[in-house]
Amino acid sequence: MGSIDRSKKRIHLFKKAFVHFALCFVMGFFTGFAPSSTATLFSGPRAGKQPVNGIGAVVHPSPVKAVERAGQSLNMSLAKMPRLVASDDVPEGGGGDDPPPSMELARGREPLAPSSRLLIIVTTTRSSDRFQGAFLRRLAHTLRLVPPPLMWIVVQAHDDAPATAAMLRNTGVMYRHLTFKENFTDPAAEADHQRNVALSHVESHRLAGIITFAGASNVYDLQFFSEIREIEAFGTWPVAMVSTNRKRVMVDGPICHSSKIKGWILKDVGDGKSSLLTGTDMNPKPSKINISGFAFNSSILWDPERWGRPTSLPDTSQDSIKFVHEIILEDKTKLKGIPADCSRIMVWHLYIPRAIPLPFHHQNQGKT
Repeated sequence: MGSIDRSKKRIHLFKKAFVHFALCFVMGFFTGFAPSSTATLFSGPRAGKQPVNGIGAVVHPSPVKAVERAGQSLNMSLAKMPRLVASDDVPEGGGGDDPPPSMELARGREPLAPSSRLLIIVTTTRSSDRFQGAFLRRLAHTLRLVPPPLMWIVVQAHDDAPATAAMLRNTGVMYRHLTFKENFTDPAAEADHQRNVALSHVESHRLAGIITFAGASNVYDLQFFSEIREIEAFGTWPVAMVSTNRKRVMVDGPICHSSKIKGWILKDVGDGKSSLLTGTDMNPKPSKINISGFAFNSSILWDPERWGRPTSLPDTSQDSIKFVHEIILEDKTKLKGIPADCSRIMVWHLYIPRAIPLPFHHQNQGKT
């Protein structure tokens, strides 16, 4: 009887193993026909809508392209761009937090399309200007409307920087806030020093783009920023200088034919007389170009060989703005008139006196 029982148990185990094997085979067979799953922990309706983080300093064309791809929509891209350098983070004289790339890397870059070029807008400040805060806010609102990539460099005395830094953080414009500690009694010398601080920063970081100097009190046609992106080397344009108290409008800038510079004018067109130009109005060469009336490719500062200039240039770090003026005026064939024929004013410089007299009715309040 024992052998019969053992035989029955072996048969039972064999059947059980066979059934188990058959079930596994069937499951594996039908699983092979099932579609493969691509689900991940990040799948779902929000997977493709993760916010873009970490957009940082635009130092050379590769990050510029990344910033542009990250924000095709103007409002969205500018809103997400964090401030780059606060006033307290930048060492005196325009230092920074990222080392410059090698010259070999800079020369190996592919040229950017005009619409992708970085605009570097430099603005100087004055402690004595009581309208400065309002002007900076207005200029920030203008720059906010300009398609990226754009970097706004604001230079300011160290003691005046905290209030401006707080304003800049809330503009939605990519910026760098540079400070200095030197004291000046000559406003023109102070402004040139600030421009040199900004140009030294551009040079040390090899920021590749088109540089222009935008006064806080300037007013701009938005088309202007698209036009200067087309500049290959140097560009210039007429500037209208408006004086509110003197009721004058002076036009300062080039006379062009098909973007070629033919001469320069400085003419009062707000006196009610004929504004037609005559031969006596035009000069063959200006002594100095209006600081709001030119732009240039930043690589002239840190890659002179690209522009056919000698490598043994004098030290320009202390007076870069003078160096730029000199090379622009060397040969007017290097200059491109903007817009074509220089036939349109796109930049207005507003001159507002420091002390504006109060209206008559305010002056007589409180008098009997």
